Amino acid sequence: MTSLFFLLLCLPSLALSSPPPAPRRPPGVLAQLWPQGLRWRRGPSPSAHLPRAPSAYFPPPQAGGAMLTKAPGTDLGEPLNVILAGTSDPAVLIDTDQNGGFRNYWLSVNFAAECLGQHQGDPQQADLGDGRGFVNESGLLRYDYLNQEIGTCEETVQGGNHFRYFMQDGAGANTSAVFLATSYELPIAEQHNIVVNGYNLGRDRLVGNITGTPVDTLAVTNASTFAGTTSNGGYTYATTISYVSGLLANSSAGVNHGDTVGIGGETAVDGLVAVLEVKITAAPKGANA
Repeated sequence: MTSLFFLLLCLPSLALSSPPPAPRRPPGVLAQLWPQGLRWRRGPSPSAHLPRAPSAYFPPPQAGGAMLTKAPGTDLGEPLNVILAGTSDPAVLIDTDQNGGFRNYWLSVNFAAECLGQHQGDPQQADLGDGRGFVNESGLLRYDYLNQEIGTCEETVQGGNHFRYFMQDGAGANTSAVFLATSYELPIAEQHNIVVNGYNLGRDRLVGNITGTPVDTLAVTNASTFAGTTSNGGYTYATTISYVSGLLANSSAGVNHGDTVGIGGETAVDGLVAVLEVKITAAPKGANA
């Protein structure tokens, strides 16, 4: 009883010794401590300040383009079966024979401008999905039969390998890649029709010119790779070639001369595209490239 009486006497002092409750923060204090308009933001990623890496090419069908050209007056076209990648040396992507440019590179592979600078027939067009729609070919180069001056006249007369080319440089996909429609044609006396299997042969003979060895058209696959070194005008070029699928259809549908180009009823196009990446490995002293 005495202990209980003593405890009751101590309760007021025990209550006074307890810490007072923390004062409640009035509304709006957090807003006052955090300045008006200031927001926490994550810092920019380091990669945000890096330049955009060049693209090898943009697949035209992804933006409504096509991997077949449009031949004048028809709904048919030729396959764009070779691509000079936009990751090549910039000089090689400029349509000139100066400073190691595009035309000088092809001279190193034995392709030159048309006979005496003359071109017959209307240009073909291509839509590379770069926002420009169908545009005319940038030019046409022919195999020069190892004679840069007049060799393309021989190709014009007796036939052979040639290609028309298109630049992918519209605002919608400015990769600087160059798309080639390559084929092997019959003599002019046969209206330059395409030889049997001529689209695939044209592509692979062009690759063979780069590598210096024949390419077996019936043996290439989407795993085939090649490499070669060529030179002209004091410039040396190293080219790597990869065959890719998924861009062109393995088909004759929509292909110009498609009914006569296929082998024994096979399709006119095997669905493979040769992608070239070209680097300049040597240049004349004092050259810009």
